[in-house]
Amino acid sequence: MAAFRDMEELSQGLLSLLGTNRAEAQQRRLLGRHEQVLGRLLETQDGAEQRLKEILTMEKEVAQSLLDAKEKASQGGVELQQLEAELQKASEEDTCLKATLLQLSQELKELKETEANLQRQEREVDEDTTVTIPSAMYVAQLYRRISKIEWDYECEPGLIRGIHHGPSVAQPIHLDSTQLSQKFISDYLWSLVDTEWQP
Repeated sequence: MAAFRDMEELSQGLLSLLGTNRAEAQQRRLLGRHEQVLGRLLETQDGAEQRLKEILTMEKEVAQSLLDAKEKASQGGVELQQLEAELQKASEEDTCLKATLLQLSQELKELKETEANLQRQEREVDEDTTVTIPSAMYVAQLYRRISKIEWDYECEPGLIRGIHHGPSVAQPIHLDSTQLSQKFISDYLWSLVDTEWQP
């Protein structure tokens, strides 16, 4: 502002000089003053240009920083979306694992119940066997007494061997169940049984 005011004063001085035709000394003084004002004006202009360059540089840096911040924010948003997707996936896997764990727990419970039932049935079978063994032995002895046949339990599979202690003489029994029908074997064995009652 002061530079422009000085210019105005200089211009008025020059007009005054031309109008009144003053002395050369005054003209030199005014010209010197004019040169000083022009120098100050050029310095001010250079300073303003330098300041403008600095401002433009700062604006570029701020703009670049803003772009970098936006890019980081965008990357952060992408990373946040990825993290949310991973969290959702982990949550789904957790739900699936919980369901599997619940199913396995149910199956384990059922297996324990089945094992308990089997143990209970085994105890019942043991108790039944304990009770029925004497009766089974009694039935086997009764069959032997009635049929008078002493069986060979150590013969090969498919063979029926033993000794029939008949009324007069003992005779061996040797039958091949792979060659003979069950009806024939049954009829033959019944034919050996004495039908006369002997108290």
